[in-house]
Amino acid sequence: MVESALPLQGLKVLELANVLAGPSVGMFLAELGAEVVKVENPRTGGDVTRLWKLPSEDPEGDVSGYFSCVNWGKRSVAIDLTAPEGLALVHALGADSDIILSSYKPGDAEKLQVDYATFKARNRRVIYAHITGYGAHNHRAGYDAIVQAESGYTQMNGQPDGPPTKMPVALMDVLAAHHLKEGLLLALLQRERSGEGHYIEASLIRAGVASLVNQATNWLVGHTLPRRLGSDHPNIVPYGTIFNTADDKAIVLAVGTEKQFAQLCALLGVEALASDPRFSRNQNRVRNKAALMEVLHARIATFSRDEILGRLAQLAIPAGGVFDMQEVFEQPEAQAMLMTSATEGGDPIQGVRSVAFTADFCPGESQVLPPPSYGSHTRDVLAHRLGLQAAEIEALIERGVIHAR
Repeated sequence: MVESALPLQGLKVLELANVLAGPSVGMFLAELGAEVVKVENPRTGGDVTRLWKLPSEDPEGDVSGYFSCVNWGKRSVAIDLTAPEGLALVHALGADSDIILSSYKPGDAEKLQVDYATFKARNRRVIYAHITGYGAHNHRAGYDAIVQAESGYTQMNGQPDGPPTKMPVALMDVLAAHHLKEGLLLALLQRERSGEGHYIEASLIRAGVASLVNQATNWLVGHTLPRRLGSDHPNIVPYGTIFNTADDKAIVLAVGTEKQFAQLCALLGVEALASDPRFSRNQNRVRNKAALMEVLHARIATFSRDEILGRLAQLAIPAGGVFDMQEVFEQPEAQAMLMTSATEGGDPIQGVRSVAFTADFCPGESQVLPPPSYGSHTRDVLAHRLGLQAAEIEALIERGVIHAR
């Protein structure tokens, strides 16, 4: 039996993006079979996230944990766009690409001559996908921490008696990347119909606002400003609340129906709460949350984590443990998302797949390249994609136009 091809096999992607949002789209495409060439800047030593290291990481290596989270499956070429010869190389790669990923501030791509119009003049079928901070007409740079604050997340996040708190992942980047993927897939469909390429732009701020869901409509419909509730839910009780158990571990409940609440009360030995007018309906539980929580916290604290989770599972009451990262990756579902390889230096490395869906047109988990060292594929890409001879490549290295390992 011949193994079927990955759905994006043969697709050529030129990545002119750095940090997180744009590169995460490149990794997604690579996992689905696309050939992704990542262009890095020799003047800065490549993508800045190569330098974003924990104290525990190797200070000499150029594949940091942060860089590796969104750069599996790619080939790194180091080309100076500000040099005319370097710009010509990038234009040539773009003329042979299906998709170009960029994350320039509005106006910067035009100054560098790596904008959609420039590439479209050389390749009418090219799809140009652009990540911005605030849209195509706002020149502010997009930083996740700032956009989290300005799209309302930071103000809502944190404990009731604590300060506004940024979330510990760059969620605005992640959300914008997902919106850009959706636009890209639609653009590929449109290109099949028309033969023409397209320009797509997704911004961090729009992605953040679009993802506010019930918190936005709590304000727009309910005219109530969201406030910090820790992990509690503003509309459902008990939902999202963290409870400590007898063995000093934590669980979370997600009780969304009256039946589940009655079953929970019976399990905890407080059946009368289910018929108490203060708690019998969800809206009343929201109003009287403090009194209810006092009882639930005390009762749950008499069980060990494994015991209470086991009994909740038997009743199909939604609940789970509050896991640290080690416990997360002990779960079989998380294990199935792992990629394991060796870096170009031979050191073992693990990562997490960005493709989280399954489909009957995908042959299963793909084997992708490990995160590339800086400039490690410059010679190979210029030789095989553009037909440059070894002597030409060495001359470009000597003139500082490109960097190659």
